[in-house]
Amino acid sequence: MQVQDTPEEWRVVATTTPFQGNKTSVRTDDVVMPDGSVARRDYQVHPGSVAVVALDEQDRVLLLKQYRHPVRQKLWEIPAGLLDVPGENPLHAAQRELYEEAHVKAEDWRVLTDVYTTPGGCDEAVRIFLARDLSEAEGERFEVSEEEADMELARVPLTDLVRGALAGELHNNCLVVGVLSLMAARTGDGLDALRPADAPWPARPFEA
Repeated sequence: MQVQDTPEEWRVVATTTPFQGNKTSVRTDDVVMPDGSVARRDYQVHPGSVAVVALDEQDRVLLLKQYRHPVRQKLWEIPAGLLDVPGENPLHAAQRELYEEAHVKAEDWRVLTDVYTTPGGCDEAVRIFLARDLSEAEGERFEVSEEEADMELARVPLTDLVRGALAGELHNNCLVVGVLSLMAARTGDGLDALRPADAPWPARPFEA
């Protein structure tokens, strides 16, 4: 048996948008169930995101610590950001986020994994990249504001992050999925077998 997600779309007989925010919205769909009944489903409509596991030559991952108001915690995270422009190339977005949040560039990019963060209540799709051969970016640092103005930066050994994720000490989904995927790739076919940075992404189609 091949274990693989498959596209499918159940019929929607009515839809409304009760909330429209700056970047996301909430949609209510009346969806026809297999038995013919209709169920109402509320979910967040999200443009999609990218995240970057930036791995240096000392096997450390570049992290940011940022306040996240909904969970009332400061979380250690990997660089990440929204796909602000419909159809935006996710690699370009990831390179931008790595520069803006950490003032770092990378020469080697691969797709680590693609995930839906909370598919029961949000359509957010995230592409997590692996970035290697790191160096400091040229030019002035990007000026940050709001929560990002209070960010801490660190480089932490990959093995420490795996331990922290399994111990329940680290909770950011992109960080946890990213570092565990990186370890799995290493023990599997190796990092060179990862998909290229421009691999198709059906969840968020993009232009080359």
